Amino acid sequence: MKLLDTDVCVELLRGNEQVIESRRRTLDEVATTWITACELSYGAAKSRAPARNQTLVSELLATLRVVGLDHPAAQVFGRIKSVLERAGNILADADLMIASIALAQGASLVTGNRKHYDRIEGLRIEDWIRGQGD
Repeated sequence: MKLLDTDVCVELLRGNEQVIESRRRTLDEVATTWITACELSYGAAKSRAPARNQTLVSELLATLRVVGLDHPAAQVFGRIKSVLERAGNILADADLMIASIALAQGASLVTGNRKHYDRIEGLRIEDWIRGQGD
């Protein structure tokens, strides 16, 4: 499974051809998280055209499986947050939840934000925005 981070979903909404083509080419299931759905809805609500943008967000989410934070992902979250905290590496809880879901699902996280996620051991990352794989 390929789990799309918020920045990749935004690029899909903006019509980024490279990201759209990467999605077309993948043979894996493409999904996102409820955390990303929340972030996209927030972005739409604060935009200049909230109704139109929320419709676009809803249309995109209708094409994806939206995965939630379940018990295995919550356990991964707790473990990784404690490891990062002990090392002095703080990561926003929303990003850490997304990474935890990816790890619990055995998914690759598709993101352009390697800086946030590279510090999480075992997380497979693909960057469809810059065209970089794991």
